[in-house]
Amino acid sequence: MAQGLRAIGLLLLALSVLPAARAQQPTITPNYKDADLRQIVEAVGEVTGKNFLIDPRVDAKVTMLSATPMSPAAFYEAFLSILEVHGYVAIPSEGLIKILPNASARQYPGFLSGEGAGADDIVTQVIQVQNVGAAQLVPILRPLIPQYGHLAAHPGSNMLIISDRAGNVARMINIIRRIDQSNDEDIEVVSLSHASASEIVRVLTTLTQTPRTDGMPVTTSLVADARTNSVLIGGDRSERLRLRALIAHLDTPLEDGGDTQVRYLRYADAEELSGKLQQHFAQQVAASGTAQAGAAGSSEVSVWADAQTNALIMNAPPKMMRSLMQIVDRLDIRRAQVLVEAIIVEVTADKASELGVTWAIDGSGSNSIVGATRFSNAGSNIINLAGLLGGETPTSADGIIGEGITTGVGRISDSGTSFAAILNALEGDADTNIISTPTIVTTDNEEATINVGKEVPFLTGSFTNTGTGSGGSVNPFQTIQREQIGVKLTITPQINEGSAVLLKISQEISSLSETATAGAADLVTNERIIETTVIVEDGGILVLGGLIEDSLRENTQRVPVLGRLPVLGALFRNRSVTKVKTNLMVFIRPKILRDSTQTAIETDAKYNYIRSIQSGGGNVPQMRGVDRPVIPPLESYDRPVPVDESSDNDSQD
Repeated sequence: MAQGLRAIGLLLLALSVLPAARAQQPTITPNYKDADLRQIVEAVGEVTGKNFLIDPRVDAKVTMLSATPMSPAAFYEAFLSILEVHGYVAIPSEGLIKILPNASARQYPGFLSGEGAGADDIVTQVIQVQNVGAAQLVPILRPLIPQYGHLAAHPGSNMLIISDRAGNVARMINIIRRIDQSNDEDIEVVSLSHASASEIVRVLTTLTQTPRTDGMPVTTSLVADARTNSVLIGGDRSERLRLRALIAHLDTPLEDGGDTQVRYLRYADAEELSGKLQQHFAQQVAASGTAQAGAAGSSEVSVWADAQTNALIMNAPPKMMRSLMQIVDRLDIRRAQVLVEAIIVEVTADKASELGVTWAIDGSGSNSIVGATRFSNAGSNIINLAGLLGGETPTSADGIIGEGITTGVGRISDSGTSFAAILNALEGDADTNIISTPTIVTTDNEEATINVGKEVPFLTGSFTNTGTGSGGSVNPFQTIQREQIGVKLTITPQINEGSAVLLKISQEISSLSETATAGAADLVTNERIIETTVIVEDGGILVLGGLIEDSLRENTQRVPVLGRLPVLGALFRNRSVTKVKTNLMVFIRPKILRDSTQTAIETDAKYNYIRSIQSGGGNVPQMRGVDRPVIPPLESYDRPVPVDESSDNDSQD
């Protein structure tokens, strides 16, 4: 304690003996030996006029020897160096300077960007890196930062954030600037004479993308220019030199018979594509002339397909081979698919009303019919009624009692006059609501057909074959033709640029008519056909067409003269009214499936929908221990992993 007081006394004495000429700029010659750090802080405050806040953890014995006088600013810098040596730091904060241990320094704000800070002040610097990845510099610079400092990288903006003493931060900035130098990267164009640029790029890309043993990222890039059959190389000079040497080795003429290449196709059909290539080549020969084609080696070109492996076997000179490979690259691609949903809605309202009286009178005691009324809607009734009056015994009442309400009155006797009358009244309402949604998936520009229905037999003719001889048997024959009844959708989609789809549609809906048609020899079918070409946006709904029909049919049949009598004429008439209103509309909705992910989403939705319908019923009624059959969940299948199909055609085999 005495030594500390003596040091303060020496400081005050040094200040008092300074010449008057230098009173405006006092100097200090500090000398300490095992002085308490808190007392030195007090002395610095008196000399510099700064206010200090000391952390309770600050405690050290300081020894400092000085032989030359120091200004207050130099004395303060020496004080900061004392703090650094003993593991403490001074943090300026709104008129105060906090004396803290180094471990807590980065938790408090200091100088930003080092402006106005001394060499031992804590500063935070944000450094923009231009030519090197900031994250790559962190493991290199980390050992140069003390434990209490901070170093981090922001990859998004390629910046480094450093928090440390100003002197060390300045040293780090100098190191970073020397590392952050633009290298000698450039773009080189290597023209090929024999090999295909796309094949060279595919091979070298596989080689260069292998992770390096030193952990450094791969900076080499390769691009093929199919038009000039050249390879563009970008990267470090040494890497470009190595790749040029490899390209020179690969771009050499093949041995005898080596002009033949086997190209395995992914999506195109080898047999179909080989025919198109042969046709293309033949047209080129015809256009260029025989002499010129022979000079170019065209007579040596041949293309044929192997159906088992879906491969093309091509034999051609290098120039022609490159042309063939380019064509195959553009044609052997995965085409998008289109999911097409047709929505067919038919709403029919059918109302019918019928009221009539049928009479029959037979002769007196002769069992012969004297008179009868017969209307078309009650024809079967009068036939059976006449047979009853004629003495026949009906096997059932079905022929007399028809639909609706049937009321009969009369007298049937073996002698005298027999008569009978049947009153038939009927009123009916029928509503039909049919919705069909046939769905089909097809590839772009490929026709697809879905046919859902049943085959119905129609009688087309009949004849009788009589056997030979007097006792020949008679063999009746009938010819039957089966016709498809149901829903048939034929569609060819064409995906245009953007999201529009051109659809060539043939939509057919047929069904059996529920009502008989007068004069028809067999079943009657209803048929609706739409054939059109439309353009629809991806996922949009478009109406293709429809029918709105409202028909009313009134029919009155009467006995001449008697049917026109007032009041009594109703006993000799038959009236029927039928009203049918039909609303039919057909809509179409295409959806483009550009990749396997979209295809899986649509498939899963339909699959789970059917499965939910199957599993909704629970157990089979009246059968214990028997469950309804349900398709297994999708999780039980090994689903293929979607692949990246956006790569350029140059990377195809």
